[in-house]
Amino acid sequence: MRALYLFVVSLALLIALPSHAQLTIEITRGRDSPTVIAVPPMGANRNLPEDISAIVDANLERSGYFKPIKRQSMLSFPTRANEVHYRDWRILDTEYVVVGDLQPIDGGRVRVEFSLLQVNNERRILNHTVEGSINELRDIAHYISDKVYEAITGIRGAFGTRIAYIAAQPLGNGRHQYRLMVADADGARERMLLESRQPIMSPSWSPDGRQLAYVSFETGRPAIFRQVLATGEREQLTEFRGLNGAPSWSPDGKQLAFVLSKDGNPEVYTMEIASRRLTRITNHFAIDTEPSWTPDGRALVFTSDRGGAPQIYKVTLSNRQVERLTFEGNYNARPSLSADGRTLVMVHRGRGGFTIASQDLQTGNVRILTDSALDESPTVAPNGAMLMYATKRGERSILAAVSLDAGVRYLLPARQGDVREPSWSPFLN
Repeated sequence: MRALYLFVVSLALLIALPSHAQLTIEITRGRDSPTVIAVPPMGANRNLPEDISAIVDANLERSGYFKPIKRQSMLSFPTRANEVHYRDWRILDTEYVVVGDLQPIDGGRVRVEFSLLQVNNERRILNHTVEGSINELRDIAHYISDKVYEAITGIRGAFGTRIAYIAAQPLGNGRHQYRLMVADADGARERMLLESRQPIMSPSWSPDGRQLAYVSFETGRPAIFRQVLATGEREQLTEFRGLNGAPSWSPDGKQLAFVLSKDGNPEVYTMEIASRRLTRITNHFAIDTEPSWTPDGRALVFTSDRGGAPQIYKVTLSNRQVERLTFEGNYNARPSLSADGRTLVMVHRGRGGFTIASQDLQTGNVRILTDSALDESPTVAPNGAMLMYATKRGERSILAAVSLDAGVRYLLPARQGDVREPSWSPFLN
């Protein structure tokens, strides 16, 4: 079993990832009774490079909670609350309307005043104003989506967050050009941060969303780097013999947890970034790997085969006390926690293969969230409503997302090639 586990871990880290392209969205499952909402055009006659209302529509629909009214079905196109004729929307069984008035201001900027209106009660739920440059229209749309989503569901919106992931382009003869990519949470505005002919893997966001830590083989062996997104400045943090892998930022951004095998066995370590002080956290003959911090920063969850098969454990940093968390199934790995610390997300091997599952750490209840056979690398949205993971579609590797209650699912395939190892950013504002 130990050899099999090493093989699976190695395969997940080193498998080749053919070419990349911008991610697209395909919604495959939504809720049975989504809320009907209308977002009439904002700034439709101003020849803008982005359609704000269409982006808001797509965001809300992707959440699974909403069913947007098609623009061609609308009976009117109000931009202000006092222009709304509620009877027009009752005819379409609309529950909410989002109206927005977009006006140009100085310096190539725009201002959008938007309102959320409840149709049945004919009342305004919220009213906000947001400003930005013409190049920030998508950011404005995500901001509007976040506010509307939170006002109706009570859950903070995560449409304005980002994702990081790995892609690679085949060069022939078994060689690949690897790329570290970032994009909006909906796959738009893809940007390459790093390109190398050696493998790149395991991206991890800093808690302020300004840096990524990741593993690169560019030095001839695995090493952990961190990189500032705004400037591209990078720094190598480890250069030990053997495995240097699975970096994870502490909630305060001052430490990284990762795996080293410099003493002959994979163990979990932490490093204070400012001083480079290294602390060994686990000390066991088993394989200890894939650390992830608890939200309070007082403990790490990690994967270990110390019980005979890969399972998830928790180690308290103050006293090194280790507690086993998972017991259902003979394989649980790649742990990730929701922001409230209650839900553990993991790769779980069931009868049909490797799926993504969640476990309520208070009740112990396990829920299978996906139904594929080769799902991996789960990462939870900062609002805890969705998680993203890598899966297979035919022979291609793609990204997918599913709600924590398994009621909503959508795919993010690249238009060409394969992508994997997603990492969801924290809130960015």
